[in-house]
Amino acid sequence: MTIVTTPATTPSPAPASPRVTRHGYFGPAGTFTQMALNAWGPAAGQEHVALPSVEAALGALRAGDIDAAMVPIENSVEGGVSATLDALASGDPLVVVGEVLVPITFVLAAPAGMTLDQVRAVGTHSHAWAQVRGWMGATLPDAVYVPTLSTAAAAAGLVGGDAEQAAYQAAVCAPIAAANHDLQVLAQDIGDNASAVTRFVSVARPGQLPERTGADKTTLVLFQRDDHAGGLLELLEQFAVRGINMSRLESRPTKSSMGDYCFSIDIEGHVLDERVGEALLGLKRVCADVRFLGSYPAAHGTAVRVTPHTSDAAFGEARAWLRSLRGA
Repeated sequence: MTIVTTPATTPSPAPASPRVTRHGYFGPAGTFTQMALNAWGPAAGQEHVALPSVEAALGALRAGDIDAAMVPIENSVEGGVSATLDALASGDPLVVVGEVLVPITFVLAAPAGMTLDQVRAVGTHSHAWAQVRGWMGATLPDAVYVPTLSTAAAAAGLVGGDAEQAAYQAAVCAPIAAANHDLQVLAQDIGDNASAVTRFVSVARPGQLPERTGADKTTLVLFQRDDHAGGLLELLEQFAVRGINMSRLESRPTKSSMGDYCFSIDIEGHVLDERVGEALLGLKRVCADVRFLGSYPAAHGTAVRVTPHTSDAAFGEARAWLRSLRGA
C-alpha cells in the first residue's frame, strides 16, 4: 500500500498561542483518516487529536481549539464526501493546504472465536459499505448492514463492554483498526475495487499560502446569481478560455431552497498563476459568491501543462498591449 502526499513545501499552521501545534482528524484512532495524518509530513511532531465527525473536526478548527484538521474529501468509488464539502462551503472561511491519497484496503474483523458463518450483521461506515457490497452479497448475502460513525468505530464496538451491546458480529474496517483492537481477521482485501483510493485534505484557517510548485490545485465553491439557461456554462468558460483544466466538479444543495445548488470545483493551478487569477476575477463578476478554499501542491506531483498562450508571460504581454492602447 503506497500513500501519496503533497510534497513538503506546505507551511505548518501556527498555533494561536505558544503551545504544541494540534492537528485534529476525523477519528477515532484506526481510521483511514489517521493513516493519512500519519503520512502527512507537516504533522510530524504535532499533537494528533481524534474528533468524532468531520463537522466536529472543522468546528474545532474554526473555534481555535486545533490548528489544522485532516478530513476525507473524495473517494474514487463513491465520489465527494458530502459532510466535508458542505462544511467547507459554509461557516467561517477555511483553506486546504495539502492533500494525501490513501489506497483503501478493507478487512472483515470479528472477536476471537467468531467464524464467518456466525456473522448475521456487519457494522461499518456507509462509504465503506458501498465499497464492499459486491463481496458481501457473494459471501454473506443475508448479513444485515449496521451503520457506524466510522470504520474504526465499528471495530471499537466489538471490544470491551461495547461488544455486548453491539448490534453486529463483525466489522468492515482498515487492517490497522483490527490490529488496534486485537480482532481476528475473517477475510482480507474484501473491497470490490482493488484500486480504490480516498483523498484526504489538511485544512487550516486562512494564512500563508503554500508556495507555487508548478503542480498545484486550487479548490473553489461557486454560487450562481440565479438559475438560468447557460448559467453553468458561464462559470465553466472562465476556465476554458484561460486553458485551465478542471479535475473535479460536483453540485451540492445550498440548503436555502429546493433546486438551489452550488458547485464544488478543483482546478489545476495556483492562485498566484496569472491564468488562475484572471479566472477568479471573471468568476467574481458572474457569481453571487466565490469561496476560495486554497491553492496547494497536488499529491501526484505532476506538473500542470500550460500552453504558450496561457502562460504568465502571455498574460503579461496582453496587459502591456492593453496599456499601450489606453496610452498608459
